[in-house]
Amino acid sequence: MTSAQVDQQHDGGEAADGAAEGGEGYQRGLGTRQIQMIAIGGAIGTGLFLGAGKGIAKAGPSLILAYAIAGVVIFMIMRALGELLMYRPVSGSFSEYAREFIGPFAGFVTGWTYWLFWVVTGITEVTAAAAYMTYWFDMPQWLSALIFTIVLYGANLISVKLFGELEFWFSMVKVTAIVGMILICVGVLTIGFSDAAGTASVTHLWKDGGFFPNGVGSTLMTLQMVMFAFLAVELVGVTAGESKDPKKVLPRAINTVPWRIAVFYIGALTMILSVVPWTSFHGGMSPFVKAFQEMGLAAGAGIVNFVVLTAALSSCNSGMYSTGRMLRDLALNSQGPKAFTRLTPSGTPLVGTTFSAALMLVGVWINYQWPGKAFDYVVSFATISGMWAWIVILICQIRYRAKSDRGVLPKSEFRAPGAPFTSYFALLFIFMVIVLMGIDKDARVSLYCAPLWGLVLAVSYVVLRSRNPQAAAFRKR
Repeated sequence: MTSAQVDQQHDGGEAADGAAEGGEGYQRGLGTRQIQMIAIGGAIGTGLFLGAGKGIAKAGPSLILAYAIAGVVIFMIMRALGELLMYRPVSGSFSEYAREFIGPFAGFVTGWTYWLFWVVTGITEVTAAAAYMTYWFDMPQWLSALIFTIVLYGANLISVKLFGELEFWFSMVKVTAIVGMILICVGVLTIGFSDAAGTASVTHLWKDGGFFPNGVGSTLMTLQMVMFAFLAVELVGVTAGESKDPKKVLPRAINTVPWRIAVFYIGALTMILSVVPWTSFHGGMSPFVKAFQEMGLAAGAGIVNFVVLTAALSSCNSGMYSTGRMLRDLALNSQGPKAFTRLTPSGTPLVGTTFSAALMLVGVWINYQWPGKAFDYVVSFATISGMWAWIVILICQIRYRAKSDRGVLPKSEFRAPGAPFTSYFALLFIFMVIVLMGIDKDARVSLYCAPLWGLVLAVSYVVLRSRNPQAAAFRKR
């Protein structure tokens, strides 16, 4: 596939004229096929393959409803993002919109928070990927983590097209696994093959204590882990500055959100819980592994291990990609070191990606040396920092819609249906989830970390603004 290129900038100055529509020196090397799979894969991760077992044990079959409700809210968020992207498709995405519609400080906070989200996520995922490798190979975890990090780092520096190809195939593995599981479960329910044929029945969805076996309250408490499973779905917005035809490709990708959630979450869980009673699940158990075991498929554990390995590497790959772009956007707005503006000849942010990859390696080492509570607190912060991006997207869309309706700004070609009311509803839903996090003692630590990070950013911004007034000025490129 030929990469549509724009004029590039290698010295950290302003983007060339050829990148006027959001490229900012990047190459528009991501095609329709890659963007579609990035969008699909962004919503499928270890939260489904491994984390859903805990949700099933807590809420029973009603977890399906929790995913459906959260999925509607995610679609509202993505349509709000889509409206902003069609107004101005830029690689900085949420940070750029925050800077324009809320203020320079909001852009500063959003950029650095989203960067930290992906660094922490990259650390945890590359650590997990190394652990998954021990299923097949007797090799030190640190060695696997080092190899994975170096390979993904190198791929991200070569070209954005290679990043897109990796994400395409990572996502293809996850999609194939889920579709395969659904088809097998349908076969068990209709044709009656496998060891589970005698007990499999859709009545499992309501006969073991009802659809809400532990009450509606338990279902509500699963909303936090359900929303966490959708973190990274907004990554498609970061690709805007490097999409070949963003105004055509991105709306298509965003409009696939409902069927993605319907098939990969609601469909998969409905099939699994029809084959295996919900009472068979517990926290730490993959619903996919359990379903394979019930059907007598001995290779199931190995298949799921390969899929979760792929999901972890996909997340690391996404982290490498997004962190470099966020750091460069901050630097271009005088809110980060100027060195982060440097691009490779292939149009990838060299210094920002290298800096982030180095931190991921240090984080992996720290995790192995001191796997204590301090590291757990940092990891838990990733959840609340990811939701911050959603809040910023919704606020920016509300303010953009108000300005465009008044004629101050041009109207987007991809307006969010029902906005701004849908955006207000999504904000209320997110705040409800945050309240639920405060009630749940296991998730509460995320809220403890947020004020500390906010204080660090506030002090940093004051110091930065005093040294460089440009940090507090918005420059629309």
